[in-house]
Amino acid sequence: MAEGIGRVGGARTVPGARQEDSDAPGAVSLGDSWENDDGAGRRPEDEGGKGVVMAFGQTMKTLRLRAGLEREEFGRRIGYSASTVASFEQGRRIPSPRTIERADEVLAAGGLLCLWKEQVERAQYPVFFQGMAALEKEAIELLSYDTLVVKGLLQTEEYMRALLGMRRPPLDQDIVEQRVAARLARQEIFDRKPAPLLSFVMDEAVLRRRYGGRMVLRGQLEQLLLIGQKPSVEIQVMPLHSEESAGVDGPFTVVTQKGGKRFVYTEVQGTSALQTDPDQASMTAARYGIIRSQALSPRESLEFVEGLLGEL
Repeated sequence: MAEGIGRVGGARTVPGARQEDSDAPGAVSLGDSWENDDGAGRRPEDEGGKGVVMAFGQTMKTLRLRAGLEREEFGRRIGYSASTVASFEQGRRIPSPRTIERADEVLAAGGLLCLWKEQVERAQYPVFFQGMAALEKEAIELLSYDTLVVKGLLQTEEYMRALLGMRRPPLDQDIVEQRVAARLARQEIFDRKPAPLLSFVMDEAVLRRRYGGRMVLRGQLEQLLLIGQKPSVEIQVMPLHSEESAGVDGPFTVVTQKGGKRFVYTEVQGTSALQTDPDQASMTAARYGIIRSQALSPRESLEFVEGLLGEL
């Protein structure tokens, strides 16, 4: 069972989830959306995660002072500025697992800081996304269809910041930094061994929207070309001139765990849900297969992206 996912009755659910009022079995509402950033920022139920991060920061500070290191020297040894170290210690920024490991080594903590890794990593996500984040880490296959924005797993940091900057009401800067760090951390999925099978189909309109401006889009398209060359990744484009699309109901993600258990994650109009019913998950995966067949092939899609780059 994935970390952060439990059972309520016969259905699987995630922390903070509430069962939908609809009759659809296994439909679990997760609250605000994540990929499209239509949520309401840090929610009250996120305070538990904030407490974890602050406790970790205080522990690291105590160990740093015990080691007799100023923030500047400690930061130099772990590869960050003194101001970033202060953000870690005050719980305003969340360090990556690798940073925690390096800090543990520099402070001769004997694994004390590393004990926090899992809790700190989980805390970087809003409560409603923690279950999905855990599924991504264990996925052997991930299928994603997107119609509004580039999938978070594929986004550049500049593209992320552009999307987060469009939020109304505006997000606090600390929340922006937290969400950027969390989304970048998720991209470690591309370096996992064994590598999961990753397939992304996105509408052409997604690749033409200049969120953040021309140079941000250019950087994003270049990243798609680089990631699209990975052996375990396939990126496809659904062209605007296509007369048929099985994806008219909107974007979704299908995640498969070891053993073949599938989950479907969707976001729409500021809410997100995790579908756990096996029949619905299988139907959605089959629908994704149709969408892939209607889109440009992976090779044609990368050539299409190259063409878009040439137009910028």
